[in-house]
Amino acid sequence: MKQFTAEELAAFDGKEGRRSYVAYKGVVYDVTDSAMWGEGDHEGMHSAGADMTAEHEDAPHDVYVTDFTEVGRLA
Repeated sequence: MKQFTAEELAAFDGKEGRRSYVAYKGVVYDVTDSAMWGEGDHEGMHSAGADMTAEHEDAPHDVYVTDFTEVGRLA
């Protein structure tokens, strides 16, 4: 699996046709095809290209991010 630095992950922000990746607990997931992550935005509260681990503590839902395809690890 690919190792992503925070800077590399940030490039996958879902903008201008780029794929949307997020990290959670050290694993990087591809959320591009999720209707909940349109153009790299999740409910106007979160942006793709970032580590969502700390932010997920306040999420009003379960850990659905783990339902997506793993594409790598956050270095």
